[in-house]
Amino acid sequence: MSTPGAVTFFTNEYPPHVYGGAGVHVAELTRALSRLLTVEVRCFGDQQLETERLRVRGYPAWEAVARPADPRFAGAFDALSRTLLMVKDRPLGELVHCHTWYTDLAGFLAKLLWETPLVVTIHSLEPLRPWKAEQLGAAYRVSSWMERTGIEHADAVIAVSAATRADVLRLFAVAPERVHVIHNGIDPTVYHKVEETAALMRYGVDPGRPYVLFVGRMTRQKGLPYLLDAVPYLDPGIQVVLCAGKPDTPEIGQEVASKVAALQATRPGVIWIQAMLPREELLQLYSHAAVFCCPSIYEPFGLINLEAMACEVPVVASAVGGIPEVVVDGETGILVPVTIDPDTLTPVDPDGFARGLAEAINRLVVDSTLRRQMGQRGRRRVEEQFSWDAIARQTLALYRQVLAGARR
Repeated sequence: MSTPGAVTFFTNEYPPHVYGGAGVHVAELTRALSRLLTVEVRCFGDQQLETERLRVRGYPAWEAVARPADPRFAGAFDALSRTLLMVKDRPLGELVHCHTWYTDLAGFLAKLLWETPLVVTIHSLEPLRPWKAEQLGAAYRVSSWMERTGIEHADAVIAVSAATRADVLRLFAVAPERVHVIHNGIDPTVYHKVEETAALMRYGVDPGRPYVLFVGRMTRQKGLPYLLDAVPYLDPGIQVVLCAGKPDTPEIGQEVASKVAALQATRPGVIWIQAMLPREELLQLYSHAAVFCCPSIYEPFGLINLEAMACEVPVVASAVGGIPEVVVDGETGILVPVTIDPDTLTPVDPDGFARGLAEAINRLVVDSTLRRQMGQRGRRRVEEQFSWDAIARQTLALYRQVLAGARR
């Protein structure tokens, strides 16, 4: 079975334009793969990089197409315009590897135009994010079509968790043998516990008091409002530190702002950092947190939990999606059960979910021995099972399998 000489990635996010877990995944996987073969990256933006084994080119928006009459359509039209720019030239790689709905159609077109085998990685699924209609309007149908086209015509689909694989098989017309589980990863030499506290002081966090930390985008799936609803049930001595930047929509931005303002008016130590922080500052916030909380209502994998575990922080997280494949309940953190309504994809009992989060956080904050043990176990789990080099080797093995099938 031959090894490909090169692979081409199609992606929205690539450094320095990274705003979520998919962007982190692509950046780390391409770096690890470039030690094994040549990697070409075609991404949204203005990036230009060329080394011996890694070539990156950013593609700007096609302005004539990317500004539709309804501003909610802009994301889908922007993706469509860049799709055409990215695929008009033959890919360098012997196969194309796509990430997120933004580029899935580009991969499909590359397969048609250049006869290039297609691999698609699933970071999330549009049918399980109906709140995207709030953000995209009717263009949510377009993003869903782009995603479905790429997934159902891919030679191989990578799901970042077994739960996501089950979702793919349930929601799309894909043969089971074409859907493979390869987990996300993390670089434990980059994410690790640090002693510095300057960032805490800069943002008004009292290092002498325990705090629960949230890091994530302001989007419905991340469940931040449910954590805010849990705050009144927390011990009053616990600080709440929220690293949550630009919202997906004005509506969720206003909802979070109103809840935070109400909490800040009734208790001290609720701190909202409305920015994407540099990694060195995030490491400080992770390292000194008593608990990291991931209240997601939809989470294919939950890379953010690996970041916290690598910094030896116990995790309180919702037991949804791929999170139980990352956080081991009772060993590296506490999983909070939540029943999701299949029609609205929101918690059936939101107050019960909020109380469950608070109960788990309170339990860990008062037990420093348990926190330390869970933190140490989490770090070991990261080192042993989630390194990017191991994930790159699994991905390369799948590339070989795909190419072997294409040559038959």
